[in-house]
Amino acid sequence: MVFSMAADAPIEAPDISPTADAAKALVTRLVMQAVTDVLFQQGRAAFLPDAVISTILDQLTIQVNYEPLQCNMVFAPKMPDAMLQAAAMVPTCVVVGNTVTSMCVLNMNCQINMAAQLMRIDSKHLSISGSIRTTNIIMANWNRDMWQSVVNKAIRMLTSGPLATHFFSATATVS
Repeated sequence: MVFSMAADAPIEAPDISPTADAAKALVTRLVMQAVTDVLFQQGRAAFLPDAVISTILDQLTIQVNYEPLQCNMVFAPKMPDAMLQAAAMVPTCVVVGNTVTSMCVLNMNCQINMAAQLMRIDSKHLSISGSIRTTNIIMANWNRDMWQSVVNKAIRMLTSGPLATHFFSATATVS
């Protein structure tokens, strides 16, 4: 989940967000949807009416922390042996299959197929953390294993959904 205000960014990478806030909102929405879907499934498995499940979910708050990567310029190579000359002092995101895979920085010539001069994406842009809070008395007393089960199922949903490439190595722990 990255953002770019460059005019050609949506052409090169259709899923790119126009602002940092939009990228954060997308991540939050995806995580929230995955968690609520899991909890809805569990409620139905316990034979709770949808209205009761919805009331319980209304007592849930999810906060997501994420620092999106800013792509000042976006480059989506059409040929695997493409060469990229990054603009002066402007990091350029290299996009493959609508996913930012690396960065070409400063005035370097970056050869895409050999990963020459390409920089890895900083880990702070690859990590999402957050918290789930509830005022529901039953869920508030769930043990760690029950919450870990919810989180694990939500991760599976994220890694198999429409934006699965953005969550390809997702893991989560309950603390």
